[in-house]
This record gives sequence, structure tokens and C-alpha cells, in this order.
Amino acid sequence: MTDAATATVVHGPKRPGVAALEARNLTKHFAISSAGFGARQVVHAVEDISLALPEGTVTAVVGESGSGKSTLARLLTGLIQPTAGKILLDGRPLGTSARARRAYTSEVHLVLQDPFSSLNQAHSVRYHIERPLKLHTNLRGAEVEAKIIELLERVALTPGRDFIDKYPHELSGGQRQRIAIARGLAVNPRVLLADEPVSMLDVSIRLGVLNLFDDLRASERLATMYVTHDIASARYLADTIVVMYAGQVVESGPATQITDAPKHPYTQLLLSAAPDPHRTEPPVLRGRGSPPSLVTPPSGCRFHPRCPFAMDICSQETPPSLPVGKDQVAACWLHSSEHAGDPPAAQSSTKQSPTVKPQTAQPRAVPSQAAQSQPTQSSSQARQPQSRRAQPRRSQTRQPGPRQNPPGHNGTAPPPAGS
Repeated sequence: MTDAATATVVHGPKRPGVAALEARNLTKHFAISSAGFGARQVVHAVEDISLALPEGTVTAVVGESGSGKSTLARLLTGLIQPTAGKILLDGRPLGTSARARRAYTSEVHLVLQDPFSSLNQAHSVRYHIERPLKLHTNLRGAEVEAKIIELLERVALTPGRDFIDKYPHELSGGQRQRIAIARGLAVNPRVLLADEPVSMLDVSIRLGVLNLFDDLRASERLATMYVTHDIASARYLADTIVVMYAGQVVESGPATQITDAPKHPYTQLLLSAAPDPHRTEPPVLRGRGSPPSLVTPPSGCRFHPRCPFAMDICSQETPPSLPVGKDQVAACWLHSSEHAGDPPAAQSSTKQSPTVKPQTAQPRAVPSQAAQSQPTQSSSQARQPQSRRAQPRRSQTRQPGPRQNPPGHNGTAPPPAGS
């Protein structure tokens, strides 16, 4: 989807009509103090992101820790103010008055990552769900209790009357997260922003919470943004996947296309690192390394220091989001018709992942005449840890310093004895 006014790509599910929530060119920089009297530094947390969340859809935002996913969720919730860009609710900019702010918070709700800290341990379930009902609705008395029970049963805590007076310490992790979701549904929101809602839960109960989000998409027509680092769960739940790296969107498109045919090298790296029970061989991780500093991000494409396919243009210019499939875009110069045939950068050989070679292919020092007269060990025996039992001194003696190849030896195989 392209916004004709700004000529920028708007990521997210493609649906007709106006999206329930939309961000245009959203940017967030955090100023940090520096030692001494130098200029203040800036963390480039989110850079020029346009995202649309239509009703009845789930958009997954995936990426490594520090990629800006949670900052984006807090920007959309209004907990922090953007440095640049704007947020639209039903196509209208947000108001600045207290009344407009309260109206916005009743439409957009954030589900936090940790259900063990997002609920106050000193208060019961009744208190947590009753509070938003009193702030945003006109319900009172018995109507409030009936609504609380209804909300609990909507998130599969049945019968609701058995949970209404419990305290958080009496609930499991999955039940706590369902209470947090019920609290968000109390104000009848149209947009639900879930910041890694299952990462703190046991694997055995994650599927139940994901199915709850799926049910809410169908029954409540909620526009949901699912923030996660688990691209496998994103494929299971989401309509669209948006991949973030170092504060920028590097690829987006339908969930099945992103996971089956990723086009950006970073998305390929994420998928190769994800567990796959059907994989028969060890994964090949292309693009090892760490995310860059967001105080001094790399020029051009922010992934180019880790990319095994980096070209000269990658360090010079930021790539635009280029179409690579139906409703799928990738911010990568590899898919530009002008640079697709460019040779790799001269320094790219140092960035590529080293090929893991078998241990037997490593060069070995030439044995001495005394050692040649002794029987040789097999390679499997040589790799076994040394036994606690005393060994003959000759098997424990090692030459000091690094191993050196003899003159004229190319390191591929030991020369014949006596050469």
C-alpha cells in the first residue's frame, strides 16, 4: 500500500477502507546525556515507519531485542510522544486535550509483556477490571460485577465468579495474562497492542493465549499488533509480518510469504535461527554478529556490516522498500534493477560467515621420527577428553607456541616423511 501524498510504503495488511489505527512516518529519538561538555547524543530508536492496522486483522512485528518493536508499540499507545510523524485513529489525527486523550485510551489498549508485574499483587481481580469500567463507562453496582464476570468468561476463565475475588499470586502465568487481556477489553477497544504477550509464559500454555487473540480477531473485529521475537508464532497467528531491524522496517508482507520466501538477508537470518523440527541438517547462519549501536547507526543499510551480500551501495545509501512479491516489500539493494548485478564490496569477505570445516581437515604438525615409529591414534580417539588415569609422558608432551607448517607446506595435507 502506497500513500500518494508522501510516496512512502505503508506496511500492514491490505484491506479496503480506512484503517482503525495508522502511523505515518513515525520517528522516535531519545536524547541521552554524555560525559563532559560535548554535544548530547541521540538514540535513533524508531526511524520513519508507516504502518496501518485495519480492523479484524493481526499484524506481527518481529525482530531481535533492541530493534524498536516495543518503542513502536508505546508510540502507538501514546505512552511516549513521537519526535516526528503522526498517528491517525479512523483517519483523523489525535487531539491534544485531556478529553481527546481519554477517548483515545479507550480505543487503543496495550497488553504488557510480563503478567507477573503488570498486575498489582495487593489487589484482587475484581479491582483490576473494575477500575477501567468506572473510568470509561457509566456502569455502577451490580452492573459492574456482571460485566466483570462476562469479561472473564470472554477470555476463557470460566466460571468467572470463581476468579473474580482471587489475587494474582493465586493464578498461573497464563491466567494472569488472560486477566490483563480482560482488563484491556473492559473499555471495548478497537485496537489491541500486545507486547510479547506469551514470552513470559510456559510453552504448554502459549498456544491457548494465541488462540484467544485469534478468537478476538474474529468475534470482536479487533485490530491487533502482535509484537514478538518468535517468527514461528507470528506465522501461526498473523495476517501480515513486519520485520524490524535497528529501528527500521526491512521487510513486510503476508505471513506465509515472509516465512516461505523471505527476500531480505536479515529475515533469512531470523528464519534460519528459528527451531524447525523438520530440519535434518544444522542451520547455516549467514550474517553473524550483533545489532549496531543506535547512537551511531551505520550509514546506508543498517544491516550491511552483518550482511554476507553487501555491496558498495549498501554502505552509501539507505535502500527504499522495493516490491519483491504480491503485497511484499523488502528494503534491500539486491532487489534493485540498477544494483542487482553489482559485485560484492571489497570488504565483504570479512563479513561472511566462516564455513565450518571438519576437524580432520585442519592442518597438523609433522610428527617427529620418534612419534612416527609409534602407532597413530584414530581421529575419534584424539577428540576424546583426556582420562584422569595417568598417561605416558610422551602423549602429554606438547610443543610450546603455535603450530607452524614446515617451509613450502601449503597447509592442506602433511608432506610425506623425509621430504
